[in-house]
Amino acid sequence: MAIPDFQTLMLPLLQLAGDGKEHSIGEAIQRLADESSLTADERQHMLPSGRQATFNNRVAWASSYLRNAGLLASTGRGRFAITPRGQAVLSKPPGRIEIGFLMQWPEFRAFRGAKDDDGQEGGPTSGVVEQTPEEAMESTAHLLRTAVEAEILVRTKGCSPSFFERLVVELLVAMGYGGSRTDAGQAIGQAGDGGVDGIIKEDKLGLDVVYVQAKRWDSSVGRPVVQAFAGSIEGFKARKGVMITTSSFTADARDYVKAIEKRIVLIDGMELARLMFEHGIGVTDVSSYVVKRIDADYFEQA
Repeated sequence: MAIPDFQTLMLPLLQLAGDGKEHSIGEAIQRLADESSLTADERQHMLPSGRQATFNNRVAWASSYLRNAGLLASTGRGRFAITPRGQAVLSKPPGRIEIGFLMQWPEFRAFRGAKDDDGQEGGPTSGVVEQTPEEAMESTAHLLRTAVEAEILVRTKGCSPSFFERLVVELLVAMGYGGSRTDAGQAIGQAGDGGVDGIIKEDKLGLDVVYVQAKRWDSSVGRPVVQAFAGSIEGFKARKGVMITTSSFTADARDYVKAIEKRIVLIDGMELARLMFEHGIGVTDVSSYVVKRIDADYFEQA
């Protein structure tokens, strides 16, 4: 991925504003993306949360850093212009604007939380910082989630058949299937091969039914097993099925479900762990952080 880091974008952003005119963040994103020769995929690449494009986030943070250093000034909602200090920087521009360069101004040191006397507080000041604060936070959250999901899968593979049955029921109910916990528990019964199967309601009203089969296996599930599952659906008068395994499905098995008329969803071990994490099955909250942004509408009234 060749998306420039936010520090690389600070000098081009300041140069864009060097004409002394008012500019918008949207305009800056478009122009800097063109100057960086970003592909369509790079422009659309999202942060781990999937809520904002990575490049857009980096341009916004580059603007924020320049404004906190007094090189740019906000002129309205999502709009900015260069300041006399910014023009002075452009009169003898550095090769690159980095956090360390911005630390020369007390406003920016205050923004970073650094002390005026020794500058030891406030974090890194060199050019090695490539992620925006949001990216760093989301990357850390992603690493933590990946580690927890891996542990979920290990523990799920080692649980008893009865516990695995309860786990599957609780997950399906949390996802909105099976009606109530009692309904789903009665519909899904324990099998003798380390797995569970049964029929559950697709919704709380029971307008359709879904055949479920879950296998606590270590070896990959191939096409013959999935094909047999598809045949079982007919016997239960169901049109849809969900097959869950703690291992994986072969490419041949996945190709098979794409080619048949029945709607069958295959959930492998990694997806099972992700769904458990997402729906709070087998995990508990330790701490949470609320990220806030400026309410531009509020300040429009000023």
